[in-house]
Amino acid sequence: MIDEQTDKPRHSFWKELPILLGVAILVAVLVRAFVLQTFFIPSPSMENTLKIDDRVLVNKLVYNFRTPNRGEVIVFKAPVEWSGNPAGEDFIKRVIGVGGDRVVCCDAQDRLVINGVPLDEPYIFSFDGNRDKPADQEFDVVIPEGRLWVMGDHRSASGDSLEHYQQSGENVTAATIPEKDVVGRAFTVFWPFNRATLLSVPEGFEAIPTP
Repeated sequence: MIDEQTDKPRHSFWKELPILLGVAILVAVLVRAFVLQTFFIPSPSMENTLKIDDRVLVNKLVYNFRTPNRGEVIVFKAPVEWSGNPAGEDFIKRVIGVGGDRVVCCDAQDRLVINGVPLDEPYIFSFDGNRDKPADQEFDVVIPEGRLWVMGDHRSASGDSLEHYQQSGENVTAATIPEKDVVGRAFTVFWPFNRATLLSVPEGFEAIPTP
């Protein structure tokens, strides 16, 4: 009787193992599809916040409950006009303006102005004491509702809203992305370990009023 009782659980375990593995795989697929996903950084457009080959974790669920906020780093499906890839391509940028915002470049201290308030941007790329300008041309735009004005932190190496505003003949719709194309919010760098950090919203955005 003792042998029979100990053999039965073993047999049951091996019988249930394929089911357990199947459930684990299904959970992993569902999490990747709907909740969390990892992305690697292929370009210098977000330096020095994000460097080439960094890995970030993206929350794909958060924007099902709210719209993106200024200052958040987002992953989005780039318009074909931006990527040149008909199959689609994911871009990562920082949200600078949301629907209804007026974004102006620049004030006397060379800062972007959003809804009348200047924005300090300590994250803008700098190297060897030389810091990128917030923008390489003056502009004054109002962001259409349901769309986002996005820019890379490495302004001189980023194909972003400003570049496409210039290329489209100052068409603000062509220069912005629809909220529905946002994949999720990048909220942490997790690889390499020595660069692991949270991607929080910089303090300067807290002072920006609603339009």
